[in-house]
Amino acid sequence: MSILIKDTTREERERIVAESLGNLEGQCDGCMAGLAEMYQDYIDGKKEIREINMEFNARYVSGNEGPERSGCSYAD
Repeated sequence: MSILIKDTTREERERIVAESLGNLEGQCDGCMAGLAEMYQDYIDGKKEIREINMEFNARYVSGNEGPERSGCSYAD
């Protein structure tokens, strides 16, 4: 089964995201709701899941939101 936007309806994309993320209400720290929001562009038919994941990974790998590295250790 294809998960591409062109091959799915909005309802199918909502189900795909919900099933992939699991039980959102069962998480009490609030991070799962942020993940659901991250995939809203896919549900809305604006971006493929692959694009969203690539953007997320690019921010993670770049370290833009993490601590700065100083030599062999991290600066506080």
